[in-house]
Amino acid sequence: MPMNAQEIEQLIREALPDAQIHIDDLRGDGDHYAARVVSASFEGKSRVEQHQMVYRALRGRMGDQLHALALQTSVPTDA
Repeated sequence: MPMNAQEIEQLIREALPDAQIHIDDLRGDGDHYAARVVSASFEGKSRVEQHQMVYRALRGRMGDQLHALALQTSVPTDA
């Protein structure tokens, strides 16, 4: 069963409460998403570590309920 964008956002927000999250359904099928996640929790972490944090937040749903997630992560910047 596919996931919707709100479910993905909720799981990420539970793990990274300060995160700014933007999710796009790339095909309209509930299986292929792009997500941009900005969180101070990523400070000092490599891009791989940042992505691992997001994948852990999804609690094993990658590859099962969620087929593809194009992920961009970053730390907040002062404007």
